[in-house]
Amino acid sequence: MRPLLPVAALLLLLFSACRPDQVEHLSNTKELAKESANWEVKRIMPNDLLRATAWAGDSLTGRAERELRQVLADKLAAGGVAAALPFCRPERLPRTDSLAKAMQATLTRVSNRPRNPLSQATLSAAELNPADTARQVARPSQEVFTYQRPLVLNDQLCLRCHGEVGKDITAADYALIRQQYPQDQATGYQQGQAMGVWRVSLARNGAAELWTQKTRKIMKPRKPLF
Repeated sequence: MRPLLPVAALLLLLFSACRPDQVEHLSNTKELAKESANWEVKRIMPNDLLRATAWAGDSLTGRAERELRQVLADKLAAGGVAAALPFCRPERLPRTDSLAKAMQATLTRVSNRPRNPLSQATLSAAELNPADTARQVARPSQEVFTYQRPLVLNDQLCLRCHGEVGKDITAADYALIRQQYPQDQATGYQQGQAMGVWRVSLARNGAAELWTQKTRKIMKPRKPLF
């Protein structure tokens, strides 16, 4: 029979090595748990995709309006209406176009009084309700989502090209506008007036990707207080 003393000594050594006061606990277990949950495969429901479409439309049209204001301010200051007129196409501005491609979306403007009726989609007067400020989100097909909201003249800079002739638009500037756009109808507006609508068409994959990004709350490392 083997002596029990060496075995007892070994067990005592193991127990002493695992005392609770000597176990190192992880300090960020909550963060690790949330991070693990973020990467779980989650089913995306149709209503989730509609919400993502609303986010995409708000983000894209908001970006277009901000970029347009900045570009118009720079161009008007540098060369007046002559310099600004070619850039009044927010859907084609670089940062807006880049965001649209990343979202797999297409941004367009539609008006009942377009600047160039030959190349710009038109909107009937009956379809333009100035009192309607609500977003419209829909899914016309399995793979396509749409977004629409009013396009409102909120910036006084826009009156330089779209305001009242003789009051906001000088005779020289109006002659320039008519020279480039002989069938122009996009003047006579006042600040706060609806000029048309923004429309966004979004691919299903783009909506799903945006929903995933918006709902995945990745924990950021906390900065030290001192």
